[in-house]
Amino acid sequence: MRLLYCLVSIFFFLQASAQSVHVNNFILKEHLLKNGKIAIIAADSTDKPLESVNGTFLFSLNGFRQELKFNDGIAVAPQPIEKSAFVYIKHQNESGTHSKLYYVIKKGEDLNPIKINWLLLLIIPLVIISIAALFRKFIIFALVLLVIIFFFNSSKGLGIPTFFETIIDGLRSAF
Repeated sequence: MRLLYCLVSIFFFLQASAQSVHVNNFILKEHLLKNGKIAIIAADSTDKPLESVNGTFLFSLNGFRQELKFNDGIAVAPQPIEKSAFVYIKHQNESGTHSKLYYVIKKGEDLNPIKINWLLLLIIPLVIISIAALFRKFIIFALVLLVIIFFFNSSKGLGIPTFFETIIDGLRSAF
């Protein structure tokens, strides 16, 4: 009887420890050491950090696949940020694809990540095109403005494929 009790206890212990942890949401912060690196923090749906996440997870940072090792819910990206840039982070697991776009502002040694909403990426060009369509005199001005916006974005790391991928991922998550 005791042997059966021990075997059942061991089975439930192994079953509980074998449950996998998923990263379904994450936030981006500056690394505490202020070494120019960013920290990716596993979070729940309300952006509250999850300290129970440990292990190695596959992420895509600006199109480059990285294996990030999470300790107590925090992983550090291996590359330092040299100048202000867009950072597109994507993680895919069994529950779906989770991606976010940030603009990381670098002032001196400090990094300030700002989350960019996919709606903003969609609305700004649409507003400029709408104004150009309403007021024919502004067509050339609108085209020049759109070219400047896309040139600035691409020089800071947000290419056209990433731009559209962010919008498509945002639409998928909305529906």
